Amino acid sequence: MSGGAPAAKGALARLVQAIALASIFALLFAATRATPAFHSAAGTIAAIGFLLLAGTLASELLDALGVPHLTGYLLAGILAGPHALKLIDHESVEQLTSVNTLALALIAMAGGAELDLESVRKGLKSLAYATVVQNVVLGVGMVAVFMAARPLIPFARPLALGALFGAALLWSVLAMSRSPSATLGILAQTRAQGPLARWTLTYVMSSDVVVVVLLAAAITVSRPLIEPGATLSAKAFEALGHEIVGSVSLGTTLGLLLAVYLRLVGKGLPIVFVALGFGFTEILRYLHFDPLLTFLVAGFVVQNLSKQGKTFLHAIERMGGVVYVIFFASAGAHLDLPLLGKMWPVALLLATSRAGLSWWASRLSARLARDGEAVRRWSFSGLVSQAGLTIGLSGTIEHEFPIFGAGFRALVLATVALNEMFGPIIFKLAIDRAGESRPAERASVLPEAPRTAPPEAEATEHPG
Repeated sequence: MSGGAPAAKGALARLVQAIALASIFALLFAATRATPAFHSAAGTIAAIGFLLLAGTLASELLDALGVPHLTGYLLAGILAGPHALKLIDHESVEQLTSVNTLALALIAMAGGAELDLESVRKGLKSLAYATVVQNVVLGVGMVAVFMAARPLIPFARPLALGALFGAALLWSVLAMSRSPSATLGILAQTRAQGPLARWTLTYVMSSDVVVVVLLAAAITVSRPLIEPGATLSAKAFEALGHEIVGSVSLGTTLGLLLAVYLRLVGKGLPIVFVALGFGFTEILRYLHFDPLLTFLVAGFVVQNLSKQGKTFLHAIERMGGVVYVIFFASAGAHLDLPLLGKMWPVALLLATSRAGLSWWASRLSARLARDGEAVRRWSFSGLVSQAGLTIGLSGTIEHEFPIFGAGFRALVLATVALNEMFGPIIFKLAIDRAGESRPAERASVLPEAPRTAPPEAEATEHPG
């Protein structure tokens, strides 16, 4: 009887959640059909509330099947989005993308703060091998795959050989990007502890810096190949150096200011994060600095050059829960299902090629670094997911190369959709198989916060 009671209680809770989720969908469906002006009048506010509730409930229902929480957020957004049930229209989805700016700022700062200098130093050999091998293998492999897939890519067919190579080079750099938010989300849900969790967290967060730098260099090198009359000049590399050095310098300054603020004031941090996520991001773009790199450096400085790291991470946890649910649910609503339907053959080819190359590179680098069994066998699993970072970088490419930018971004969205759906599932399965998950410690049904607190500290859950 003692074993049956908890099981019955759990089944009842799932039933209540399913009824609540169906009721929420039905109410919003009725509201959007009965009131044509609903979308324009209160659509955005309703969308935020709906995605928060529906995403959380869907994640809890799918958790019983071992599916990652963030997959639940994505599915709730897809079903409610303008390409499925049309509970949320295009205008509301576009307005919700402003939340992404805040979410990416929080993800970047949390990611930088997760890079504890001592942990990085201990795993430096493995990290160095993985960085070199992954980037070389993906760089060469994805250029070859992209060029071979030319007949399947509408915008690539009319390109000259040099321009095609330039586009392939840009694609290969995007293939190197990972998903910090998905990594943090799965580790938060599983409360994972072990070599695989530590390796994945360190690699994914540090690789962001490498990808940002490589993309800036790739844009500089590709421009003469893609744009007739453009030349590769020292001035272009000077601008690249200005962006990188300026972003690192400003990130260091911001990190020190945040550390001082945390020590002397320590209150009103949500307001500070909102100001950084929205206002400061626009200033960085105006100055031609990279927001992601700036915030990554800021988080790293707070963690490693001050004693305010734990306070800083707890503050991001408390705010990040709600923001990340909306972030992933709106990402699901934003997925262009008709576009995915049209481009799925080449998107599937590029996504599976990337996953296969990542698997081979991870096995090779782990062997060279003499990593442990868990890392050798499962390290590729955390490298499949892509999300907001990749989409944001594709927007930069669209802006820089209007000759094919719209088609390039459309293909990125279709490919990211596949990686976004299957990557977290693969990573969670690997964490469970490696024996590093600790699901018994998850006591809350609220949105998860990033896995930023130490194991002995009390932590809330959040979406990744």
